[in-house]
Amino acid sequence: MAAQITPSSSSSSLAFSSEFNVWKPMRCCFFKWVSHVCPRIRPTNHFQIKSSNGHPLNAVSMQGGMDGSPLAKGINPEEQEEFFIDILDKEEALSTLSITVVGASGDLAKKKIFPALFALYYEDCLPKNFIVFGYARTKLTDEELRNIISTTLTCRIDKRENCKDKMEQFLKRCFYHSGEYNSEENFAELDIKLKKKEAGKLSNRLFYLSIPPNIFVDVVRCASMKASSANGWTRVIVEKPFGRDSESSAELTRCLKKYLTEDQIFRIDHYLGKELVENLSVLRFSNLIFEPLWSRNYIRNVQFIFSEDFGTEGRGGYFDNYGIIRDIMQNHLLQILALFAMETPVSLDAEDIRNEKVKVLRSMKPLGLEDVIIGQYKGHNKGGRAYPGYTDDSTVPKNSITPTFAAAALFINNARWDGVPFLMKAGKALHRKRAEIRVQFRHVPGNLYKRNFGTDLDKATNELVLRVQPDEAIYLKINNKVPGLGMRLDRSDLNLLYRARYPTEIPDAYERLLLDAIAGERRLFIRSDELDAAWSLFTPLLKELEAKKIAPELYPYGSRGPVGAHYLAAKYNVRWGDLGGEDD
Repeated sequence: MAAQITPSSSSSSLAFSSEFNVWKPMRCCFFKWVSHVCPRIRPTNHFQIKSSNGHPLNAVSMQGGMDGSPLAKGINPEEQEEFFIDILDKEEALSTLSITVVGASGDLAKKKIFPALFALYYEDCLPKNFIVFGYARTKLTDEELRNIISTTLTCRIDKRENCKDKMEQFLKRCFYHSGEYNSEENFAELDIKLKKKEAGKLSNRLFYLSIPPNIFVDVVRCASMKASSANGWTRVIVEKPFGRDSESSAELTRCLKKYLTEDQIFRIDHYLGKELVENLSVLRFSNLIFEPLWSRNYIRNVQFIFSEDFGTEGRGGYFDNYGIIRDIMQNHLLQILALFAMETPVSLDAEDIRNEKVKVLRSMKPLGLEDVIIGQYKGHNKGGRAYPGYTDDSTVPKNSITPTFAAAALFINNARWDGVPFLMKAGKALHRKRAEIRVQFRHVPGNLYKRNFGTDLDKATNELVLRVQPDEAIYLKINNKVPGLGMRLDRSDLNLLYRARYPTEIPDAYERLLLDAIAGERRLFIRSDELDAAWSLFTPLLKELEAKKIAPELYPYGSRGPVGAHYLAAKYNVRWGDLGGEDD
């Protein structure tokens, strides 16, 4: 009898089935994995199987004579780990996990995917029987791939004692197959190699498509027909961009679903795996002081800010085809907005969370030209150094009007957020690298200390800031009396700086998302209707910008962006929260 632990939305949190298998991480990662994948299974005085709403079931179906098992009788906390490990050890010995990185010779694979897989292996979060295959058109041997990968692998800062041994063990599990992306024959050859490594065990296969979107469908077709698992699960991780607009996105989804079900498709947005984004719902839903304030009654505006302090610098070919709105706003920032603004989900189940996100997106009106400012960085001399403009990049057309900066004002038409401006700002070649969420609260009605702030009422406004990167932090700006005989007020921070409070290294977003995909946890991946709703907000704007050939406002490399962004914020009586000092 095979045990299946799934993050499904069915009535039982723990099901037994002979149709599926389960993998388990090694012992060191066991409880981390159980709490991550099965949050509803918690230690209690007497172990109970609970439904998705957290209540014990009156009866649980157990196949194969489970009535006399420890599950039926209840397990005390001391026996829980041993019980689960015994079940999962037996299953793990009979199954394998095969991860194929398609586009293995590309930068994303080398810099992010392989290092993330090694980090999971280093933390004992991968099953005992796993292999990693690289697939690309480049002719490489297994050893050549390992040499390339080895230059990008690093160990946790706080765990370096066996780093070299772990690297060697991981690299021995890495293999390579060269082939065309549209060749069923080449994928059939990959299948033969996978089966040889899987050695007759029940196989689970994960394909990571680290390739341009124009060949997604060819790869999915070939992999589905010639290299999918015959007796386990097959899943495919798809990297953005998911189309260029509503129509192309819908066509891509339609083509993928010819060969895959929705449950097999994992559309990855790595920003959803960031530690502070993950913590957003925890901050809101597990702290009583925040949830009552999370509405139009107390929040004046919300800002989602993304800035990079570098330009395209030789990599403008891809960017010029998409621009900053498609590259950052329509996915990263909009996904964070949906998580921020959603209603309390029924549970932490993936579908419950994604349902609430879709409701938010469907409550928003599509953007128009009046809601947006676009910009493009120009060359600039600063500190004796010349910084090139966007069109100075040799990979960018000289007459390009693709925006490298955009600011937008969005509104959610529901009872919680009616009238609250949600401002987005994203740009390249700005004065600093930063990604953050800023929540500006309303002024205190009849503030007794109003005269102490003078005419600048923004100084009297409380502000909650979640800095996603770099130097992850959460801080709350409050008003405080400066010590002394006079009545002088100061704006101070209640600050949770992650590196000070949590000295261990924060996992990369790709590590969390890969672990979720392996476990079948879809909470941080984008569903097709969610994608449709997101594109419906931006497609009319994008078409209008391109049809009217709207020229972007130029701004100097290393500046704070175009002046128009400040006018856009002022239109809604908002001041951008990142205009102060370096720590603002």
